[in-house]
Amino acid sequence: MAEIEIRLPKMGESVTEATITNWLKNIGDTVNLDEPLVEVATDKVDNELPSEASGVLIKRLFEKDQVAQVGDVIAIIATEGETSNPVPEIKIEEKKADVVSIPETNTLSEGDSKLNLNLNSDRFYSPLVRSIASKEGLSINELEGINGSGKDGRVTKNDMIAYLSNRNQNGSAKSVVVEETVTKASTAAPVVTSGNSFTSNIKEPIVISSPGDEIIEMDRMRKLIAEHMVMSKHVSPHVTSYVEADVTNIVHWRNKVKDSYKKREGQNLTFTPIFIEAIVKAIKDFPMINVSVSGTNIIKRKDINIGMATALPSGNLIVPVIKNADQLNLNGLTKQVNALANNARDNKLKPEDIQGGTYTVTNVGTFGNVMGTPIINQPQVAILALGAIRKVPAVIETPEGDFIGIRQKMFLSHSYDHRVVDGALGGQFVRRVADYLEQFDVNKEI
Repeated sequence: MAEIEIRLPKMGESVTEATITNWLKNIGDTVNLDEPLVEVATDKVDNELPSEASGVLIKRLFEKDQVAQVGDVIAIIATEGETSNPVPEIKIEEKKADVVSIPETNTLSEGDSKLNLNLNSDRFYSPLVRSIASKEGLSINELEGINGSGKDGRVTKNDMIAYLSNRNQNGSAKSVVVEETVTKASTAAPVVTSGNSFTSNIKEPIVISSPGDEIIEMDRMRKLIAEHMVMSKHVSPHVTSYVEADVTNIVHWRNKVKDSYKKREGQNLTFTPIFIEAIVKAIKDFPMINVSVSGTNIIKRKDINIGMATALPSGNLIVPVIKNADQLNLNGLTKQVNALANNARDNKLKPEDIQGGTYTVTNVGTFGNVMGTPIINQPQVAILALGAIRKVPAVIETPEGDFIGIRQKMFLSHSYDHRVVDGALGGQFVRRVADYLEQFDVNKEI
């Protein structure tokens, strides 16, 4: 009988670990090839992992809520055969390490013991947290007393940094190497080490609840969104430019063709793919909008991958990505938009579906909002918010003279990173998007 090692696969760029959230098979159960075996959660998406072999599950090396690294063996399946056929080991590139300055902790007395990395505890600690605790000389009791912000109260790297920073503010600083993945969606705002007392001393307020108040714990996704938004505002100086666009021709054209399109393609024709088509055209005109910043380097993206912010039934937000949007016509964009939106609502997105975005669009008009000031989706440098389409009185110019008429108009709100996108570029780009919308061909075929 052969034993097959099931390893945690690579699930997208910058994803190096996953939390086991639920085993779908128990020890002794029969498992078929490609049958869902385990549910995992990364910092980007929840996902079911299919079995890579048929057989009987004989061992689970990670239990629920434990964290596995990409390439780790998480289960073993016994199959019929004379020789073992293990899955080749995945080579993982080492992550770059950032040196984060953390105040030196008090020296332990002889009676205290440093953290035992093999301690048995009802509370799970990741290898990184244990490593930091060991380097800083935290006792087991001290570690157990730290309030964790992770799933089920798990202590995270940021919890450790915050605790150690407050532990002995009068002590001297020493360097602790902390693993950091730059593009990880859950990266919190970096610790300021420049010596700027104003920014380095910023702390969240402690809020005291009043009698009768309801306290609601953030779910895992909301925590990740919160960290990502704070990080983006910390990294990028945001500027927002606004343009009003007349989309009367688009509204009339869509009303004319949407029923026949639905009958022919079985798809709803929404405004979103029409707007994305205009955005892609404008990116081709202004390619320096389609960039990222790495230190003092500007990375000019070859591909145009449009992320579209999508609201989930839980109230959270996720951003699936239309890859190579510039290579799709309006029909192709429509099918991509509908497929990604449906998969997002049904929690069926794959890790690669939310990777690699180079520019993001968010439709605040869906909620009846006229305009918004969106936060940049790092590591991108710009994001466009689409406001609600409204009937408004407008001055219409004709060769015979001007008159007042009813037009369909909307606001476009363009937020951009002022480190690399100046007002001229940011403003010209959103104006160009509006121009493409206003020049829409009412005889367009789809």
